[in-house]
Amino acid sequence: MSDGDGGDGTGTGDGADTGGTAGRGGRDGRAGTEAARAARRDRAVQAAVEQGLLGPDAAVVGLLDVAGIRESAAELRAAFEAAVAPGTEVLHAFAVKATPLVPVVRLLHSEGIGTEVASPGELALARAAGVPPERTVLDSPAKTPAELREALALGIAVNADNPQELDRLDALVHSAPSRSPLGLRVNPQIGGGSIEALSTATETSKFGVALRDEGAREWVVRAYLDRPWLTRLHAHTGSQGIPLPLMAQGVRETYALAEEINARAGRRQVDTLDIGGGLPVNFASDATTPTFAEYVRVLREAVPGLFEGRYGLVTEFGRSLLAKHGTVVARVEYAKRAGGRPVAVTHAGVQVATRTVYAPDAWPLRIAAYDAKGLPKVGPDVVQDVAGPACFAGDLLATGRALPLLEQGDYAAALDTGAYYFAHHYAYNSLARPGVYGFSADPSGAVAFAVVREAQSVGEIVAEAGGAHAGALTSGLTP
Repeated sequence: MSDGDGGDGTGTGDGADTGGTAGRGGRDGRAGTEAARAARRDRAVQAAVEQGLLGPDAAVVGLLDVAGIRESAAELRAAFEAAVAPGTEVLHAFAVKATPLVPVVRLLHSEGIGTEVASPGELALARAAGVPPERTVLDSPAKTPAELREALALGIAVNADNPQELDRLDALVHSAPSRSPLGLRVNPQIGGGSIEALSTATETSKFGVALRDEGAREWVVRAYLDRPWLTRLHAHTGSQGIPLPLMAQGVRETYALAEEINARAGRRQVDTLDIGGGLPVNFASDATTPTFAEYVRVLREAVPGLFEGRYGLVTEFGRSLLAKHGTVVARVEYAKRAGGRPVAVTHAGVQVATRTVYAPDAWPLRIAAYDAKGLPKVGPDVVQDVAGPACFAGDLLATGRALPLLEQGDYAAALDTGAYYFAHHYAYNSLARPGVYGFSADPSGAVAFAVVREAQSVGEIVAEAGGAHAGALTSGLTP
């Protein structure tokens, strides 16, 4: 299972300087793409204010850059297509948990990207988006019998997490035929990155079969030899905070295990390697570092046999496909001072940026300042705090940040929030989920918006909080 994609949360992009330096043309081309993306974002914020998507009655929204998402999908496909042997089957499966929005999943599907799902809800989203079963992979450390039965009935690929789950698959495979490709997830136990909570190949990680535990490797090999229908092998080293060399080491360990299994079997039993996701994302600037092409170069150096055509490939990228293409924009409701420092009180806080608020050192966000018309704010930088609306002191998007002074009616934009920030809604203070809009900007500057997710209404909040059962605890509750 992939938690999305990595790099350290400080925005330095662990392992960004890896696959050798690109040519001047490549660097200039990327810089031009990044500048165009920033310009589209600025136009979108202005247009959102002009068109009433942002304002006193719509104080926080999410914006998604459709062109940017398409560019990321194309870059991912191109990076692997340039490296794999002709005829190699490659499935890029988007980690739905990163941005679990049906229109986003459908957009990626239209760009040749499948889905990686980790719950019945995520599978339902993938199906609602029209992603066919053969382009879907089910990963999860806690699949129920019902989830497994559904996946096998549909023909969805499944990676078993542990011996007990493999026992369940034994029973299901023998009770009814299935066209599902089946594999096993292993943990190469090669260590963690800079964010422990997102490092999935540590000695005691909860994911997969721990290969370095006593007897585990031999058990894995025997599990394949006893089950000819096990044809895939899966590993995922981690997410944000994992440097590229460590990611490549995890893939190298998985490849070596597949070679051992096939040698012991005397045939090509393992035919597909699922190498997970985890590509670092740089949160410090608009630069996209590292790129998919750089990651592929690191893999080619570390695991050259991976691209020789003996194995099909599955990837599970999430954050690296979406992060740079999303922005949370919030109105400054009040501007005040405390202890001599300005504080901009906005409508974006812990409910949309839970990780940032509770772990700011690991998940800092860039903040851009816009004026009341949605134009980039100019003026001298002033050290200030950008606060959210929740009723606790730590609800801060940024602390001591140097920005043009945010004033009442201005807008603060949290950048690089296209992944996880639309997924991790936290209902503190019963704050509503914001609306999310996709946008497209033409060369003339015109911007069109499409609803991706409607803003949650107060009525929906009441319904989710048991409004239909208001009297449940005060009447009729007798044994």
